[in-house]
Amino acid sequence: MHTLYLVATPIGNLEDISPRALRILGQVGLIAAEDTRVTAHLLQHFNLQTPLRSYHEHNKLTRLDAILEALASGDVALVSDAGTPAINDPGYELVRAVLAAGHTVTPIPGPSAPIAALSASGLPSDRFLYLGYLPRKHGERCQALQQAASLPYTLIFLETPHRLVEALKDILEILGDRPMAVARELTKLHEEIVRAPVSAALAHFEAQPPRGEITLVIAGASASEERWSDERLLEAIQQRRRQGQAAAQIAAELADLSGWPRKTIYRLVSEQPAEG
Repeated sequence: MHTLYLVATPIGNLEDISPRALRILGQVGLIAAEDTRVTAHLLQHFNLQTPLRSYHEHNKLTRLDAILEALASGDVALVSDAGTPAINDPGYELVRAVLAAGHTVTPIPGPSAPIAALSASGLPSDRFLYLGYLPRKHGERCQALQQAASLPYTLIFLETPHRLVEALKDILEILGDRPMAVARELTKLHEEIVRAPVSAALAHFEAQPPRGEITLVIAGASASEERWSDERLLEAIQQRRRQGQAAAQIAAELADLSGWPRKTIYRLVSEQPAEG
């Protein structure tokens, strides 16, 4: 039986590739690449001639048999466009199929944007939760953030430049003005890491529209913060509405008690008319 190597490749700076990764890429019989053009540039830079075959999100299931066939006669390497394969890139299904066929799967560790951003964020790194890309749509994005709002772990998300400002607005509303780091273009010429409260990061990128790959690292809920459930919060809102409290007063009072951001509570008060 042969080996599928999961080879991490640079996320920007080509000097970050390891000697072991180069050796593996040069000795395997085939490289399965997310984008053969990107990987061809990498191989050309290091004078490697290994054959390439595409393996990406749109053909990952139809290519399983071909890669398994290649493994029957020699080792294969899997690479993504940048970073560690199978981490927010195609690879999970292939790893399962290769293991089921009795082959060996070996990681060749190296660059990873989420880990690089976390290590440089200045936020706690002993416990963290990586959640991939935030959903594109506002409602789904808010729902995903609400699900993570009470968790004590440092949160890591990926985001695209054209959605960053809207995502930061939702983060501010749902998670509050927590410390965070926005890491952009890591290891590249224009690398930037903005370490600031969410509101300050939002103001920065509203004034300077971002470009490039972006990783968000956000502080988790504080240990003293026990976030109320949706039902408990809505019940408390209704109780105070029946008592005749104004929306601003309810929002200020419940923000301190519930762990929910004041802006979110104010919006909920406006959407929930007082019951008789």
